[in-house]
Amino acid sequence: MSEIADRLESEIPRLRRYARALTRDAARADDLVQSCLVRALAKRHLWQEGTDLRAWLFTILHNQHVNDVRRSARGGTEVPVEDVAADLPVAENATGALQLRDLHRALGRLPETQRQVLLLVGLEGMQYEQVAQILNIPIGTVRSRLSRGRETLRELMNEQEAAPPQFSQPNAISHMRHAA
Repeated sequence: MSEIADRLESEIPRLRRYARALTRDAARADDLVQSCLVRALAKRHLWQEGTDLRAWLFTILHNQHVNDVRRSARGGTEVPVEDVAADLPVAENATGALQLRDLHRALGRLPETQRQVLLLVGLEGMQYEQVAQILNIPIGTVRSRLSRGRETLRELMNEQEAAPPQFSQPNAISHMRHAA
């Protein structure tokens, strides 16, 4: 048990990173990883020594996420506070943070099937074969989704670069009115 626990523990950062990218919410991501680890420990007898533990864990995490999405679809719609809150003012030298914010938003606008493949290949550095196994899809579908996802992501990032800045804070707008 100790050996498997140590191996599971070493995969937690990767699982958290993928879960956070999938859910776009730190608390939900942590819950998803916890559910994955509980399930992995409960089903450890199903894992075969010598096979890829990371792929097995990512498969469990992916399936748990799909189940959670289906369950929440039946239960109603949740809107994250970040999606409805006004944007905060940005410091002058925040280009990197803005690019990350734009990338995060663009990833969120991708179809989930493309986002999953992009995250597993790009963020986690997994081989196409591993991704195909985790998502239970043919390798050609992995390549296709990756290609379409990259292209869509480029288009979305270009849209955001071309968009004029928006003032969504009432204080910024009222300040501009008073200055005029």
